[in-house]
Amino acid sequence: MDPFIQSALTRRAFLGKGAQGVGGVALASLLGQTALTASPGVLSKLPLPQKAKRVIWLSMAGGPSHLETFDPKPKLAEMHGQPMPESFTKGQQLAQLQGQKLTCYGPQHKFAKFGRDGTEISDQFPLIGSVLGDICLIRSMTTDAINHDPAHMFMNTGSQIAGRPSMGSWVTYGLGTEAEDLPGFVVLTSLGRGGQNQPIAARQWSSGFLPSKHQGVQLRSKGDPVLYLTNPPGVSRDSQGGDVDSIAELNRHHQLAAADPEIATRIAQYEMAFKMQASVPKLMDVAGETAKTFELYGCQPGDGSFAANCLLARRLAERGVRFIQLYHKDWDHHGGVKEGITLKAQEIDRACMALITDLKQRGMLEDTIIVWAGEFSRTPMSQGGSGRDHHNKAMSVWLAGGGIRGGIVHGASDELGYAAVDKVATVHDLHATMLHQLGINHEAFSIKFQGLDAKLTGVEPSKAIKAIIA
Repeated sequence: MDPFIQSALTRRAFLGKGAQGVGGVALASLLGQTALTASPGVLSKLPLPQKAKRVIWLSMAGGPSHLETFDPKPKLAEMHGQPMPESFTKGQQLAQLQGQKLTCYGPQHKFAKFGRDGTEISDQFPLIGSVLGDICLIRSMTTDAINHDPAHMFMNTGSQIAGRPSMGSWVTYGLGTEAEDLPGFVVLTSLGRGGQNQPIAARQWSSGFLPSKHQGVQLRSKGDPVLYLTNPPGVSRDSQGGDVDSIAELNRHHQLAAADPEIATRIAQYEMAFKMQASVPKLMDVAGETAKTFELYGCQPGDGSFAANCLLARRLAERGVRFIQLYHKDWDHHGGVKEGITLKAQEIDRACMALITDLKQRGMLEDTIIVWAGEFSRTPMSQGGSGRDHHNKAMSVWLAGGGIRGGIVHGASDELGYAAVDKVATVHDLHATMLHQLGINHEAFSIKFQGLDAKLTGVEPSKAIKAIIA
């Protein structure tokens, strides 16, 4: 082997094993994963009209109850404390309530009418109610999984099997990114005041078997957004740029010998890390935002709240980031669902309204899809006297923008909120709808993996929900 290439291989192996990116020993942890430079996706020509250019996915981690949020059930209220009719549950899969006495548990909050058509949602969400004219509320969503981690996997990847690409990775793989100095897929997390800090595994935004440059990049929402972002003492930006160029040259020599596509990803990772040293501080510097904007969102700079992350999501969208995912934890109400929903509403109601309003004022809502969803919902039966168990047969999600019809309700669950019964929709249908609005035919959008045509929307029949498309 040529001594120069052998030297490059040895040096590259050291850099890889040491996780030493740009700017010091741990800058590769800048991403936690790999990054994506501004580049086109594999779909050079979109098969469908593109109504949306980007996605902001609001993940309510823990499983928000549809019965205290967006799906009024007066019959369930009437039956509060009575045995749950066996006709609903016989032979059905339950989580922790399996085999136990099942008792109806009425909605713990009142519902009020909002919008032009008087759509009823929980009175805990009046500000979301004020923008219902821009929202499509789906009350007939279902999912396959009934426990947290596989349910997150299914909502994010379309499969309960770990190792599949996340939806954000699929989107950037297909469309690329418009961001020159930020990743195409960014993740932000926030913890509610209830303190239920269930972990969200990084595999939820993994690129799986897609090229690793499409993996999601997590930015910390409080404190330094990226660890080791600044240069160590004595290292200038010019000298660091020289290091990046030298490492890239070594990697290019190795690529000639190995023909490994992941080497190109490694080159892009170093280059993106270098760019982010300048772009991320600008992203996080919200000094240019007006007092009116902070009042709209109800947050303070750098407070780590869901509201602050919604403001950052708008700033990321403005800078060309293709897929932005916000996780807000603490929705797992096995007990105290009434108090828990009140707390959650205080944390997200204004922020969701603000994100829709802000994007609309800037002319961005029309080409941005916002999705609000948990990984599943909760049972109409009580658990522990004041809570609800996991439930996957009926859940409420909503969408706004990106060519989605606003001011409508799609589908319905039964009179007790146990199962979706009208215009039943699946997670795969939700993914197909998102891809459709982005100009992608979900049935033809695939990649060969283990001899099969792998897709975000799986192998079972699924379809875009045409009734909610404007």
